[in-house]
Amino acid sequence: MQTQRLPVAPDVELAVDAWAAVAGSPVDAAAFVLVHGLASNARMWDGVAGRLTACGNPAFTVDLRGHGRSGKPDGAYDMATVADDVAAVISGLGLDRPVVAGQSWGGNVALELAHRHPSLVRGTVLVDGGWLEPCAAFPSWEACEARLAPPRLAGLHLTEIEGYIRGSHADWPESGIAGTLANFEVRPDGTIAPWLTYDRHIAVLHGLWDHRPSEIYAEIDTPVLLVPADTGPGEQAAQKREGVDLAMRRLPRARLHWITGDHDIHAQHPDELADVMLDQLADGFFA
Repeated sequence: MQTQRLPVAPDVELAVDAWAAVAGSPVDAAAFVLVHGLASNARMWDGVAGRLTACGNPAFTVDLRGHGRSGKPDGAYDMATVADDVAAVISGLGLDRPVVAGQSWGGNVALELAHRHPSLVRGTVLVDGGWLEPCAAFPSWEACEARLAPPRLAGLHLTEIEGYIRGSHADWPESGIAGTLANFEVRPDGTIAPWLTYDRHIAVLHGLWDHRPSEIYAEIDTPVLLVPADTGPGEQAAQKREGVDLAMRRLPRARLHWITGDHDIHAQHPDELADVMLDQLADGFFA
């Protein structure tokens, strides 16, 4: 894996990790661009990228603006701007119509990318996101912000954070644990701070509040694979199924594959997710 920095907008560079396919893979094998969720980072996709490249397909994981090792501008974090950043990454890398997968908020980014730049995308994968529409779940932006604002984690010790992550995700592979820890800057004194600052987190959340995926489903020309996480029963699970059902009815070309697990199923079950995406290439859905 090699990391490079690509300019995507004035004074904004994104860190992109390039995962080369195994030696002897077809030179025209479809590439994958993997987009993380809100307050996450590219390393959460390490397990998936490793599986894809082992099967012969190059993969590229990206830290979106404000996140991880990428630039952290004080400007726009709306969905169109972030989707255009990903389009600039695809063009900057010279990729020929990759499959773009996004998790959670990143799923909405991937959907918006397919809407705004359909010629750049071979297929879209929505991993427990893409249908997120908080404006339908909350009566106002203020209510949304109050409920979904991030916890104040800056200043906690790395050992405390790591202990919590390992204790909460005992069945995760090491790639998923390491990817989650990469959400944080580690200071010289051993304390941490999220790479995505609180104010920028709220700006990204407001961009998600303004996004209306249900209004653009019918206009998506590329094939879309929905991979929701079956996290068990409950009110949120019922709302998720409603959102998934609506997307399946309105998207012109869509397939659905549920995976039992956590919201971060790309970190928890990387091989299973990668294999589901590769299946869509093998049978021609992502043509």
